[in-house]
Amino acid sequence: MSFRTSLGLASALAIAAATAGHAQSLSGTVTIATVNNGDMIRMQGLTADFNAQYPDITLEWVTLEENVLRQRVTQDIATSGGQFDVMTIGTYEVPIWGENGWLVSLNDLPEDWDADDLLPAIRDGLTVDDELYAAPFYGESSMVMYRTDLMEAAGLEMPEEPTWEFIREAAAAMTDGNVYGICLRGKAGWGENMAFLTAMSNSFGARWFDEDWNAQFDSEEWANTLNFYHDLMTNYGPPGAANNGFNENLTLFQQGRCGMWIDATVAASFVTNPDDSTVADSVGFALAPDNGLGKRGNWLWAWSLAVPAGSQSTDAAKAFITWATSKEYTALVAENEGWANVPPGTRTSLYENADYLDAAPFAEMTLRSIETADPTQPTVDPVPYTGVQFVAIPEFAGIATEVGQEFANMLAGQQSVEQALDRAQALTTDAMEAAGY
Repeated sequence: MSFRTSLGLASALAIAAATAGHAQSLSGTVTIATVNNGDMIRMQGLTADFNAQYPDITLEWVTLEENVLRQRVTQDIATSGGQFDVMTIGTYEVPIWGENGWLVSLNDLPEDWDADDLLPAIRDGLTVDDELYAAPFYGESSMVMYRTDLMEAAGLEMPEEPTWEFIREAAAAMTDGNVYGICLRGKAGWGENMAFLTAMSNSFGARWFDEDWNAQFDSEEWANTLNFYHDLMTNYGPPGAANNGFNENLTLFQQGRCGMWIDATVAASFVTNPDDSTVADSVGFALAPDNGLGKRGNWLWAWSLAVPAGSQSTDAAKAFITWATSKEYTALVAENEGWANVPPGTRTSLYENADYLDAAPFAEMTLRSIETADPTQPTVDPVPYTGVQFVAIPEFAGIATEVGQEFANMLAGQQSVEQALDRAQALTTDAMEAAGY
């Protein structure tokens, strides 16, 4: 991080935050840590627009693979390292870090940024004690993306609300040579395979902990979840699936090698973009599967931009965040890339925009998926935690990273389902006892 704003000018800048002259008076360098997905890469390509408004602010990008980003920003903020002025973080980190006083409140963003336009589920996930601690760049749930041509050739019709049994039947019917019936996350990581498997386990009636914080990997529900996942991926998934995360599966789907892919709704614009996807004209969408227990296997997430409390460039960082998460930025992407490619899932106004709805065949299913995810009651049986694809406690990231490695080893054939669950139960129990639960 290297930001240089004169202290004498700082107070005047804060007062002038909503004025036209504000843009011209800010200067310095803002270092941004972000994830290497398509929407973030696209944002970097549009920063000339930001610099047209803020010519004296230099943006320095640190773009990282998802697991690495999480390690870097967590280490930096926990140690007050001060490497970054803007961090790309998610719905898991924001409540914990906000409550710890590690983030700067964004309640004072300009009025025309329109905080009231944010989707309630997304805004609530980024708010602690009425303070907004991060601005959502895009919001997402997860859903089924499938090849309509392969489904038709298999003689099947995808329901809008499929069950896991239908997914297995369809995966078997569509697997043929280099086309795999199902692609799912297998790469180890609390935000990779464990995000998917935790959300999936909810629909099988499983949970991480009972109401007394006892680990539940020795339950029948977790055995059912992991056995189903193992059988599905072993019989109908791609080889080497234990190395596949979001980006790897996106590439496979765009190459026409996945019959179905259950993952983030934000991927919909990439698999339907004819510039990137060989199957753009034959993709359908459905809600994430369920088992008739009242919970679907879809998650709720928002990749968001936040200012760490240790930043020395708070005003310039807020100016960047305001630009990147505004309705004007959405219009800028639409102008350059088309409405189907704008960051989805954050604002009510987007889902009332006829241009967007006409251009994005996935819009309705995305919104339904976001609205059906309930972080406050994520499981069939009661739990002492919130979070759909994570448990909102500080210890979760470390524990789930270890559990995720055990499950990835299982998928790679290095141990059985039973061994993976036994190890998950033991390491989770030890970690929770050590943490004082």
